[in-house]
Amino acid sequence: MDWTTDACLQELYAGTDGQRQENRRNSGTPEYREWLRGRLRLALGRFPDPAPPLEARVLERADYGDFILERAAYTTMEAARVPVMVLIPKAGQGPWPAALACHGHGNGQRDAAGLDEQGRELEDPGIHNRFAVRLVRKGMVVVIPEIMGFGVRRMAEELKANPNYSSCGTLASQLLMYGRTLAGMRVYEAMRGLDYMASRPDVDGTRLGLFGFSGGGLIAAFTAGLDERVQATVLCGWTNTFRGSTLAMHHCIDNYLPGLLLDAEQPELAGLIAPRALFVESGQQDPIFPVEHTRQAIAYLEELYAAWGVPGQFGWDIHPGGHEISGRSSVDWLRGKLGSKAEQL
Repeated sequence: MDWTTDACLQELYAGTDGQRQENRRNSGTPEYREWLRGRLRLALGRFPDPAPPLEARVLERADYGDFILERAAYTTMEAARVPVMVLIPKAGQGPWPAALACHGHGNGQRDAAGLDEQGRELEDPGIHNRFAVRLVRKGMVVVIPEIMGFGVRRMAEELKANPNYSSCGTLASQLLMYGRTLAGMRVYEAMRGLDYMASRPDVDGTRLGLFGFSGGGLIAAFTAGLDERVQATVLCGWTNTFRGSTLAMHHCIDNYLPGLLLDAEQPELAGLIAPRALFVESGQQDPIFPVEHTRQAIAYLEELYAAWGVPGQFGWDIHPGGHEISGRSSVDWLRGKLGSKAEQL
C-alpha cells in the first residue's frame, strides 16, 4: 500500500486543469482579463486601505562618479517605513524614465546595486549582477526598495541571523491570520513605490517600468498586471509554469497564493501585462525555474501578443547561465521601451 500524498496533489492539478484550459482559450477577451485581475487581487489578500501619505524623505546623498545614490524612505502602511536606494543619472537632464528594481532573495536592496553594507562596490556582483547600476547608466532613475522580509526589513530576532536569511516564513504565516499574504503586501508596496517614483520631479511619470528577478519577478509581474501605470516590465528568473517550478520542487513560501491555480497557470497571469511591453529573461541552466517550462510560457506569451497585434511589445532571452540576471538584452530593451516620447515616434 502506498500511503504517500503525491497522488493526491497530482489529482488536484489534473482535476482543475480543464477549467484552466477553458479559461486560457478566453484569455484574450476583455471580460476574462478583468475577471482574472479580480481573482489575482483576491488571491493576494487584503491591501491596507486607505493608504497613508508617503511622507517621503531623503536621508543622504553620495556621488558614485556617473550617478548619484540617494538613500530615502517613505511610508507604505501603518508602522511601515521603507528604506530605498535611488540611483540618479548625472549625464543628461531629467525628467528621466524610471525603473522600480525588485530584488530576489539575498541581502536585500544592496544586492541590486552590488554594494556591501558600507556602500562599497563588491568584487563579486553575485546573481543580481549589479542590474540597477546598469540601468542607471542607461539614463534611468532607478528606485530600489528594501522588500519586506529582507535586509533591514526582517523580523528583529531574525536580524541576528546570516544576512542572507529572510523573514519570509514568519511573515507569510502570520499575515495569513489577517487575510493577507506576503506576496500581496509586496505587490502593494511596489505600487506605493510607483507612487513615490511618480511624485519625484526628476521622473517622467508617463515612463515607468519594472525590473524584477526571481521572487522580485513575481512582484513585478503581478504589480504590472494590476497597475497600468507600468509601461514596460522585465521578468528575470521567474517566468515559467507553476507545475514546472513551484509545484515541482521546494520554493520559498512567498511564492504561494491561496486558490490562484484554480483559475490560471503562471503564463496567463504574466499575460495580464499585455499589450504593454514585456521581456522575459531566463537561464538555460536555471535549476529552480527549468528552461523547458520557461519556453512553454514564452510560446504562450508570443501567441498572446500576436493576437493583440503587438508582437514587438514582447521579447525574450534565454542566456547560457543559471538562476541569475544576465542583462545582455533586457537592460537595453527596457531603456528602449521607456525612451523619450521623441524616441518612441
